[in-house]
Amino acid sequence: MSIASTPPTTPESTPDHAFRRTAPLAHAREHLRAVPPLVAPASLPLGGAVEPLPAELPVHRSADLPAVVSAGLVVPTLNGPVDYANFDHAASTPSLVSVKAAVDSALRTYSSVHRGNGYASKVTSAWYEQAREEVATFVGARPGDEVVFTRNSTDSFNLLARALPRDTQVFVFETEHHAALLPWKARQTTRLPVPGSAADAAVLLRTALKNRHGRHRLVVLTGASNVTGEVWPVRELAAIARKAGARVVLDAAQYAPHRRVDLAELGVDYVVLSGHKLYAPFGAGVLAGRSDWLDAATPYLAGGGATRAVTEDGVAWHTGSARHEAGSPNVIGAVALAAACHALRTGAAAVEAHEDALGTALLEGLRAIDGVETYSLFGDDHERVAVATFTIDGLDSSLVSAALSAEHGIGVRDGKFCAHLCVDTLLDDPYGAGSGTAIRASVGLGTTAEHVERLLAAVADLAANGPRAAYEVTPQGWLPVEDTRDLSPARPW
Repeated sequence: MSIASTPPTTPESTPDHAFRRTAPLAHAREHLRAVPPLVAPASLPLGGAVEPLPAELPVHRSADLPAVVSAGLVVPTLNGPVDYANFDHAASTPSLVSVKAAVDSALRTYSSVHRGNGYASKVTSAWYEQAREEVATFVGARPGDEVVFTRNSTDSFNLLARALPRDTQVFVFETEHHAALLPWKARQTTRLPVPGSAADAAVLLRTALKNRHGRHRLVVLTGASNVTGEVWPVRELAAIARKAGARVVLDAAQYAPHRRVDLAELGVDYVVLSGHKLYAPFGAGVLAGRSDWLDAATPYLAGGGATRAVTEDGVAWHTGSARHEAGSPNVIGAVALAAACHALRTGAAAVEAHEDALGTALLEGLRAIDGVETYSLFGDDHERVAVATFTIDGLDSSLVSAALSAEHGIGVRDGKFCAHLCVDTLLDDPYGAGSGTAIRASVGLGTTAEHVERLLAAVADLAANGPRAAYEVTPQGWLPVEDTRDLSPARPW
C-alpha cells in the first residue's frame, strides 16, 4: 500500500484553509517568548514551504536548565540533515550532561558492591548507598521508608505485586499504563472505568472502595497520564483511599520528570519511577515507600546479597532494601539515576518554566490547526505536563509519525502508548475494533522553541496537503518509497 506524493500547492490551486497552517505559529509565539533566550540558530530545512523563523524569536534554552547530551544532534531527512526535534520524552528522555559526567566518574572505580574491602569496592559501595539517599530525598521519603532499586517502573510494580499480603484487594483505573494495570491478580483486582472528569474519578474510587472490602487494600494511581499528560488529583484520591483504610501506590514515571514528588505531601504510601524517563540511561528504576509489606514478603529474587545466612536448615533473609536486591546490583544505573534526581531537584523551577512555555505553545498550536483533534480525559483546561496527543483527519497515525521523521527530523510516538484501554476510550473505540491509534508529542529538556515551531508547521502542512513524499507499508511500518536517508550508522563500539 502506498500514498502518492502530493505536488507543492499554490494560492491559486489551494483553498484558503490550507494556508492557515501558519496561524498556529503566530498563536504559539506568545508562549514561546517566555523561553529565556540565548543564541538564535539559523533556520533549518523543512519538508514544505513554511514561515521562516523571525530573528527576534527566542529559540534556545535558559542557562539554568540542565543540559542534555543530545543537544545539537543532527539527523538525516529526505531534504538533508537537520537538528533533531525530540518530542518523544514521554517514552524515554536523553541523558543529562551531568548524568554522563557522574557515570564517567563512577566507572573509574567501578567495582563490586558490599562484597569487598578494596578501595574501589568501598568507594562504589558508598556511592551506591549515597545514590539511595539522593533518590529518597527526591521522592520525599519518610523515616522508615525504603528505597529499592529495580530495573524500571514495570519491575517496581511487579515487585510490589509480589509483596502484597495474601488476598489484598487492588483498585486500579483503566487509564493506567500497562505497567501499573497488569501485575495484579485478576480475581483480586477491581478495574475502575475511564473517568470523564476529576470529580468523576473521585466518585468512582469512593464507590469501588465502599463496595469491595478486604483486610488489605491497595489503590493504584498515576501522577500524570501517560497518554494525555493530564495531572491527576492525587491528593484528593489518596485521601479517599486513606479514609477507607487503603494504601496507595503512585505511578510517578510521567509525573516525576515534571513535578515535585513528596510521599507525605501527596499522601501516598509508595511511589514508582523509571530512570529512563528521568534523563538517566536505561536499566534503573525505584520502588520507594513503607517497609512493612516489603519486609514481610518473600524476597523478589533469591540469591546473594538478600541473604543474612544460609545453612543446611534454611535461609535467613535480610530486611530493608537488600531483601529485594539480590545479585550484583546495577550500581552505575543507580548513580546515573541519583545524578538525574539531583539535577531535576535543584533545577526544578527552570525545568517547569521551560516545559510550561513550550507545552502550552504546542497544545494551543495544535488545537488551532484545521483537521487536527487533540484529546483529554478531564477537559481541555485541566492541568497537564507538557504532553499533547492528537490525530489528523484522514491520515494514519503511523504514517504521520513516519512523515514527521523522514521529512522534518521530528521524533514523536504513535500507537496506544502501552495504555490500550485508555486510548480506545479516548478515540471512541472501546473494543479496539478500529485503527485506534494516535500521535503523542511530549516536550522535555531536549526540546527547543524552534522545535515547537517546526512541529506545528509540519503538522499543519500534513493536515492541509498530506505527506510530501510517497510512502509504503513495510514490515518495519511506513517508509518512504524512495528513502535516501542513511539509517544504518556504524556501531558505537
